[in-house]
Amino acid sequence: MNDGFILTLSCPDRPGIVHAVSGFLRDHGGNILEAAQYNDRATGLFFMRVQFESIPGGTATVASLQETFSPVGESFGMRWRFFDAARPTPTLILVSRLGHCLNDLLFRHRSGLLPIDIRAVVSNHRDFYQLVASYGIPFHHVPVSPVAKAQAEARLMEVADAEGVELVVLARYMQVLSEDLCRRLEGRAINIHHSFLPSFKGARPYRQAHDRGVKLIGATAHYVTGALDEGPIIEQDVERVDHSMDVTTLTGIGRDVENVVLARAVKWHAEHRILLNGSKTVVFR
Repeated sequence: MNDGFILTLSCPDRPGIVHAVSGFLRDHGGNILEAAQYNDRATGLFFMRVQFESIPGGTATVASLQETFSPVGESFGMRWRFFDAARPTPTLILVSRLGHCLNDLLFRHRSGLLPIDIRAVVSNHRDFYQLVASYGIPFHHVPVSPVAKAQAEARLMEVADAEGVELVVLARYMQVLSEDLCRRLEGRAINIHHSFLPSFKGARPYRQAHDRGVKLIGATAHYVTGALDEGPIIEQDVERVDHSMDVTTLTGIGRDVENVVLARAVKWHAEHRILLNGSKTVVFR
């Protein structure tokens, strides 16, 4: 099957954008398989994602398309990128001592449900070494302490650079990343957390929520920024709960929601369906 290429773009909205893009693809032997667009009237910005295949015998590459599209992109003031639709995204997973999201991502990846290539797992604890090893994936134990945080982050980036990582997933990695690291990973690091914030901060959030009698449990996946847990939101979901459920039940439901929400965010990112729109995202699901 010819998965072809994906083009994503954003620019100030004006007449003729779709015509110019479709005309370029036609002139370069592209057949559109899927297209989505969005006009943000509040900002005047236009967003588009197009997946297309090349005609049989075509010689187009990501690099050649990126270059030959320049006259179109520059004439509309676009930010644009082409991607190989068949190429899994090289990914690094970070985890601490809660392994439900890690386990879920590993299984989905092994089952062919996520278009990612998990190059390595980094953890500040050794708890999941055997789990990761069972999938044949390198595991790196990188301890973190207040006095050695900078060294730990440098080691983390050494692993990421050595593996050619393009996406970092914080699968319940319970360390706050520095401002510098957040800037280096801007737009390519996804975090997951429960949606009780800011009401129930700190330790034992499900105990706090149970004590307050919450009726909804949810999770949020977002891009990592220097503002803790406030990056552009990618996906959220909720489950209803009631008074009959104890803390253990609430925690189990919450972790299931976290698994699903994080998996969706990772999949959409890897399929290049997410475009940044200031402090928000446009997600072409």
